[in-house]
Amino acid sequence: MNQFLESTGVEYPIIGGPMYPCSNPELVAAQSEAGVLGVVQPLSLTYVHGYDFLEGLRYIQSLTQNPIGFNALIEKSSRKYHERMSTWIDIALDQGVKFFITSLGKPDWVVKRVHGYGGQVYHDVTERKWAQIGVDCGVDGLICVNNRAGGHCGGLSPQELVEQCLDFDKPLVCAGGVATAEALKDMLDLGYQACQLGTRFIATDECKVSDSYKKAIINADESDIALTEKMTGVPVSIIKPEMKSERDLKAQGVLGWMLQSRRFKHLARLYLSLRSIMGLKKAISDNAAESEYWQAGKSVDGIHSVVSVKQVVNELVSQLQTPSK
Repeated sequence: MNQFLESTGVEYPIIGGPMYPCSNPELVAAQSEAGVLGVVQPLSLTYVHGYDFLEGLRYIQSLTQNPIGFNALIEKSSRKYHERMSTWIDIALDQGVKFFITSLGKPDWVVKRVHGYGGQVYHDVTERKWAQIGVDCGVDGLICVNNRAGGHCGGLSPQELVEQCLDFDKPLVCAGGVATAEALKDMLDLGYQACQLGTRFIATDECKVSDSYKKAIINADESDIALTEKMTGVPVSIIKPEMKSERDLKAQGVLGWMLQSRRFKHLARLYLSLRSIMGLKKAISDNAAESEYWQAGKSVDGIHSVVSVKQVVNELVSQLQTPSK
């Protein structure tokens, strides 16, 4: 029995990873319509794609009757942001969303609220200590973000993460490094109940990013993926821009000092994150010929064309037996 499939009601053991700025409504809906779990990224929905949150959520639900999820980034960077995220969670629950992914904070209050509606919460983790916190808060499953993921990645391999987290007896989802049917099957055989894919869904017809972004993913291989701390203050996986050295991807001077300071690192991260939020909007522009902010994971090795979401899903599940819920 696959507990992930049984509890979510989706057809295939795949989550469409929530991505800023790439998770436009049509992409999320197409993922769910194809039998996987599309997940709403609220900042992408509202700030990048210009929807009122409730309006955008209803639009997605008008495009698919299948389950969708919601990504709650719950780091308390400011009271105003926390209040906004709390309101979005309430709206999502009122609209019947039952699956939530929490990131970057302690999820106890989200778990309490979501469980009150009969929903479930999976928590992003990069190592055992964060998984333990999530389990202690009552989460229903763990999204194991490994060192092959795009965006905010972890430091451990998929194998190391599953070994660290398997004894929690929670459904584990592999996040990072999966773009092919072979990779999906390998991770399920390893003990994961599902895989979360982000990069592969950027190079699809339904994803509203620039053609330059999609071409960069198609043309890249694993050796082109690098880490930068200049976006949010913590390592983020990107396609390394041409003519940039490893030194160029690290914060220097005052910012570098602030990121090393216990007193000032949160202020530095907030500044970098706000700057990135504004800068990343150009990634969806048709005029975006180049960018320093093209986030992608090492799964680029297995991505060679831009196709529909449905075709991506069909290819991914081609080696799986008919899922048993």
